[in-house]
Amino acid sequence: MNRAKDLDTVAPDDPIIVEPKLKVKPLSSIKITNATKTIKADSPPSPFQQKVYNIFGHTKHSFSSLLVKPHVFDFQERHEDEEILIVGRRHWFTNVSWIITTVFLLFIPTFLTFVPLSSFISSRYHFISILFWYLITFAFSFEKFLSWYFNVYIITTRRVVDIDFNNLLVKKYSDAEIGMIQDVTSAVIGAIPTVFNYGNVLIQTASEVNEIVFERVPNPEKIIKILQELREKENEN
Repeated sequence: MNRAKDLDTVAPDDPIIVEPKLKVKPLSSIKITNATKTIKADSPPSPFQQKVYNIFGHTKHSFSSLLVKPHVFDFQERHEDEEILIVGRRHWFTNVSWIITTVFLLFIPTFLTFVPLSSFISSRYHFISILFWYLITFAFSFEKFLSWYFNVYIITTRRVVDIDFNNLLVKKYSDAEIGMIQDVTSAVIGAIPTVFNYGNVLIQTASEVNEIVFERVPNPEKIIKILQELREKENEN
């Protein structure tokens, strides 16, 4: 039989090839991978993670004094199989003193305009001195903020970590495995810490770092409870 002259027409004895259809997976089942990690949707919390949520709630804001299972925070020394449970900073009320000092420093140039001695200074030097004063004030407040923000205490599924950020040039790191913790105590001293419920958590360890102190952290009794749960879980394993 002659073949069809029109390419759009198929002769009866021409074999018909049907190409298989491409299966498209839903986006929810697709994982984005790179050379080292796999990015996927959050898995449901484990029973122990749910205990942490029941004690602290779900605090994830990056400027919070206490972050629970934060996705906005990480540290360089963390292992791939290590999960951050809690990140703590000094209680927000501890920032009040330097904030008040900063506000006072900002108003000092305004007060100096009423001083008669300022009239003897030329306008050019007067502007430079005010600008220099504001730069010093900004540097002071910025350093205080960075010290509060980056001076953190971390509890992971494997250890406790203390990162001391004293200034832009000094960073101290210390940690201890959960199994090395010997004793945990807390101290809330003073009227203001009692009202706002913050204090120190003292962790005695058998590692190279004999003592790790979480200073002026919120809810110290809850932090102790989490550490006790981690120690019990470590002993069971």
